[in-house]
This record gives sequence, structure tokens and C-alpha cells, in this order.
Amino acid sequence: MSSPLLLKGFEVELYTGRPDGTVVGCSAEVASALEGFVTEPDCRNLEYITPPEASYATQLELLLEPRRRLRPWLAQRGLTLLPGSTLSTGDSQRFERSDPENPYHAYIESSYGTRVVTASVHINLGLTDLDQLFAACRLVRCEAALLLALSACSPFVDGQVTGAHSQRWLQFPLTPEQVPLFLNHGHYIAWVEEQLQLGTMQNVRHLWTSVRPNGERRPYDLNRLEIRICDLVADPQLLLALTAFVELRLHQLLRDSSGCDPLLASGLDPQALAALADSNDQAAARSSLDAELLHWRDGSPIVARDWIAAELDGMQALASELQLAELLTPLQQVLAQGNQAMQWLNSHAQGASVAELIASAAADLEQLETRLGALSTSPETGALG
Repeated sequence: MSSPLLLKGFEVELYTGRPDGTVVGCSAEVASALEGFVTEPDCRNLEYITPPEASYATQLELLLEPRRRLRPWLAQRGLTLLPGSTLSTGDSQRFERSDPENPYHAYIESSYGTRVVTASVHINLGLTDLDQLFAACRLVRCEAALLLALSACSPFVDGQVTGAHSQRWLQFPLTPEQVPLFLNHGHYIAWVEEQLQLGTMQNVRHLWTSVRPNGERRPYDLNRLEIRICDLVADPQLLLALTAFVELRLHQLLRDSSGCDPLLASGLDPQALAALADSNDQAAARSSLDAELLHWRDGSPIVARDWIAAELDGMQALASELQLAELLTPLQQVLAQGNQAMQWLNSHAQGASVAELIASAAADLEQLETRLGALSTSPETGALG
């Protein structure tokens, strides 16, 4: 039996700056000059969005194409793209507005300051059946810590070690502070309407949590799952591997809801599951792959690295069936070598400065994109789904 791959798309936030690692904001100018780029409240964040497409090979090209157009524009101004999900080299004390006249941006600055000046990637996966969508939200909410553990890349702020692997997730203002595990669409609608009335959400977009349902007219018309917990995954191949991991978990859910939906398969009640998931997210932000988490099935402790390895082992047959097995290879490398945050911290402990690490990673990223460019335009292969 073969299942069609889900539609997927990405919202990619990046920092711009000098090759020496210094962050320099220019998002308003880029958005004005180049099609497909949009601004965030702080001009140091630049975003582009890939359209929905099921094919991993096509998504590789969709991830690379905007950067191919952006890089010459940046190069003319002595700038490049910087990896990382926090202001690694500074300045986190100052907010740099991309649109001084925007009242929502003014609200963001006055309410949260530079806590929101982070870079990340949001992964969207298409599900139009609402029961399936909310089951998927529950499963991914309860396993979101695994995705943060794999993607963590924000151990620095203002040139200093923060003590966390994902400082971004620790500092980002989760809003509202308490979000339940949604039981169904009706529960979600009622809860969102209540938050808007209470003012804990300013609008339907103002739900900043690890995972949320998404669609063209929230909370009513929904068609996809949006994963918001990941730090920036600048390497497109690693991003596709991470996405394939999630997609395979969702296919397992669709084939066996009673065994994969935490609402049905856990010994914990929904309130306890939500608290467990949030606690796991915080633990993964601090220690990523080395974090001790609590499994949603029964609350038993498990190290993030071991949990991920067990899930990868359990999905091998399905991955082969859906021709996604090779796509998962980068995740095995992360488990063996550590994520970006862990590698940076190891190098820093050996004497490399934060600026040197960011500058080196920026140069490596540009070289990687050049190599992948040839791959993305070649005929589609099974390895790319």
C-alpha cells in the first residue's frame, strides 16, 4: 500500500549581515527590491515562503531559488546570509523597526522587545480532514521537543554563551502562556474566540506556540499543520530530512490513529499532556539531544537522542515504502555528530570566538547552496521523494 506524500511548504526566516558575522538589517529594502521576500517587525529578520508542493525534490529547488536571487543583491552591498536563530553577535538591546508606521509592529516592540528578534523555520504540512488535522496537532505537539533537539542552533547572544542550546525558544514569548491540547475543531474555535475576547491574542495570528492549525480563515477554515518550534535549519537537506521525519510520523498516525494519537494512546489526560509537552520543549531548548524528556505515552523519562533514534528505527519500513529512506540520512548524522548548537559550543570551548564561528558557518552555507543548486535542477530521484 502506498500513501501519497503530503503537501508541504516552508516559512524561512534569516538574518542578513556582513561576512565577519555582524548582523545588518535590510529586510525592508530587500522586500521592496525582490519579489517573494517579506519583512518581520525588526529589519534584521528577512523571510521568504515556499509554495505548497508535495515533492521533496521540488521543495529543494523552491528553498534554493529565492536565495540565488537574494545573494547577488546582498553581495553588492557587502552582505551575506547568517546562520543561527538569535542575535549571536549582537545587538539584542536595540529594536530596529522594519516599518515604523505599522501599529501591530509597534505593539510587538512595546510588548516583547527584542525577545522576538529571532530566526527560525516554520514547516507546514497539508491536512484537510479536520479530525486528522487535530490528531496531527496533538501528536506533533507532544513530540515537538524532538524537532527542537535536532534543529537547535542558538547558543549565543551578543557574542556570549547563553547556557542553552536554543536560546531562541527560551526567550521567545509563547502566547498565550497556556495553550490546551485541542480536542477537536470546535474546541479550537471556542478557545481562540475566547482569547480574542480576553485580549490574550491580538488577532488570529497571535498564537505563538510550538504547533498550531493553520488555514486561510483561522480559526474556521483550516487546511494545514504549522510547526513553529524549530530553530533555523539553514541547510536545505537537513530541513527536508526533518520534514520527512515529521511526515512519516503523520503517515503512521493516519494509518493507526488509536496507536499514535496521544488523546487515544496515552495514559495521561489532555491537561497533563499539554503540560508535559511544554516542559519537554523547555528541556530540549536547554540541552537539545542530551535533554531528559518525558514520553507522552506514559510519562516515563527518555533522552531526546534515544527517543529520536527509536522513532527512526520504527519508521524504516514505511520510509522505504514511500521512498523517503535516503532523505532521512542527515538526521543520523546529527545524532552522531551533534546539532549545530552542540558543534558550535564544542568549537567555542576550544577557543573559537562567536564571531568566528558565525562567519565560518556563513561561508560554509553559501558553498553548500552552490553545491545543492546543481542537485536541485537535476532530474528527480527517489532519494528526494
